[in-house]
Amino acid sequence: MQQIFTVTGMTCGHCEKAVLQAIRALDPQAQVHIDRSQNRVEVESTEPREKLAGAIAEEGYQVQA
Repeated sequence: MQQIFTVTGMTCGHCEKAVLQAIRALDPQAQVHIDRSQNRVEVESTEPREKLAGAIAEEGYQVQA
């Protein structure tokens, strides 16, 4: 299932990597596309939306549903 999140606070490649690793810790098979300039994270995963958003938020980023 594709899910799209608005994630603010990503300012560099390290931020993108942190978000990617947080998602892949939940679902190693997840397909992730990050567009930092648009504050957009697209995730193709079977994990529940709340879990994915929580993992991103735990890295210190603001997640809007």
